[in-house]
Amino acid sequence: MNESCIQAQDFLNSVFSSLKLDLLARATQHETNCLLNIQGADASLLRGEGGEALDAIEQLTNKIFGHNLSKDERIICDVENFRATREAELRAMAHHAAERVRTSGAPFIFGLLTANERRVIHLVLQDNDLLRTESIGEGNARRLKVSLRT
Repeated sequence: MNESCIQAQDFLNSVFSSLKLDLLARATQHETNCLLNIQGADASLLRGEGGEALDAIEQLTNKIFGHNLSKDERIICDVENFRATREAELRAMAHHAAERVRTSGAPFIFGLLTANERRVIHLVLQDNDLLRTESIGEGNARRLKVSLRT
């Protein structure tokens, strides 16, 4: 396992301990990424508000330790399989939107999604020759549009 991954695990556990949170991060290698799975009685603090705190911890950890990772490697923080569950939801949403666009011909615009959530949908639909995906809007108002290729 990458040294940065172990350092990120130790960093998070130190932060959790100093804040007196009942949370423990455990690092594992997942494909090319470092997965920090967080568990404990205070896990709900990280899942609340759509996982905003979890996203913040992941972003901070990548800022601190990501510079030692290869170009295509990332540190992913998850709590009680929150990300896996959300990714499954996003995949289902992508397939639903694709079917709706194919049958109606009208574009489908998702509500507000994080950059990572938009990325999942882009990846799910990228090999579909009939559809295209694009992010539209600026900043926090960015949305994802699925439409027929012209």
